[in-house]
Amino acid sequence: MTDTARHLDAPASPSHFIGLMSGTSLDGVDGVLVASGSGQVLAEAYLPFPGDLRETLMVLQAPSENELHREALAANALVSVYADCVRELLTAAGLPASAIAAIGAHGQTIRHRPGEFDGIGYTRQLNAPALLAELTGIDVVADIRSRDVAAGGQGAPLVPAYHQAVFSDAGQTRVVCNLGGISNVTILPAAASGQPVCGFDCGPGNALLDGWAARHLGTSYDDAGAWGASGHVDEALLGTLLSEPYFRQTPPKSTGRDLFHANWLDARLAAAPGVSPVDVQATLVALTAQCVADDVLRYAPDCKGFYACGGGTRNRALMQAIAARLPGVTVATTEALGVPPHQVEARAFAWLAQRCLVRQPGNLASVTGAHGPRILGAIYPH
Repeated sequence: MTDTARHLDAPASPSHFIGLMSGTSLDGVDGVLVASGSGQVLAEAYLPFPGDLRETLMVLQAPSENELHREALAANALVSVYADCVRELLTAAGLPASAIAAIGAHGQTIRHRPGEFDGIGYTRQLNAPALLAELTGIDVVADIRSRDVAAGGQGAPLVPAYHQAVFSDAGQTRVVCNLGGISNVTILPAAASGQPVCGFDCGPGNALLDGWAARHLGTSYDDAGAWGASGHVDEALLGTLLSEPYFRQTPPKSTGRDLFHANWLDARLAAAPGVSPVDVQATLVALTAQCVADDVLRYAPDCKGFYACGGGTRNRALMQAIAARLPGVTVATTEALGVPPHQVEARAFAWLAQRCLVRQPGNLASVTGAHGPRILGAIYPH
């Protein structure tokens, strides 16, 4: 069979896959090179975004002047970082591009409005997958969310299907929580129970914490959560923040920087004058922890194990705040289940790329609210 025929026919047994993930924290791209079948990670890489790209991505989270032109240029710049990450992975694994069946490239979410217009809405991920295929010589699976949205779903979160495949337990309910720019949970009932998986976005994760640290410390994040841990929670401000209607919505639901952004925070701080910057940071830690813990207690009251992944796991104050709100629950990172927390999202998109190539559904309708299982992604041949 020729190479062209192999790609068009979507091989039943593709070789290795690469997963790339740049999330709402807007800090950089995580990449993994995964062996098909075993799921073993053969290489991993992380590349931070250049400062000018990160700034542009932040601006594109909201309407701005000449944004179509800026979006197109930013997509090309983003994919240049993606391609560099792919090259690092191939070098680290000692493999040629021809060994990779596909790259799962989620892109960078800049708008997420599912269900907003005529019950469908849209989701927009900044990406240039044709350019990525050209730069790497590897097939690319992209536009991974929109098929679920077209089927009436939220298009997010998409990782619960992967969580179910690798983290579920036969005898106990587990919760997997991604502490990215936005926090989300996957509730995995005991496999033997036959109950459906549930998953949704809880609310802000690192997005508000990182933004506040950037404003007052001049750093991209609060290292290990030390600054926030030195402050005190302002209960009045916390109550104001928790009054956001999104927190009371029932799943399926998803959110992003469309809602939880600096202006959202500033509007609420205006009603709570006199709170010091460090106490605001401590209160934002409490907000993220409270939203996550409340959802676990509400939707998984029998949870025995809570396993976190994403950049927020490096914030010790946040992890401790979550644990304090979940008495009797084992709180750990996914490292305890055999997957380093910084790899989970990238592994999930490698898995979703493989599902696309073999024409298997990648969503869970019980999570997103879609009308049923759907094959996710569009294939861009190299």
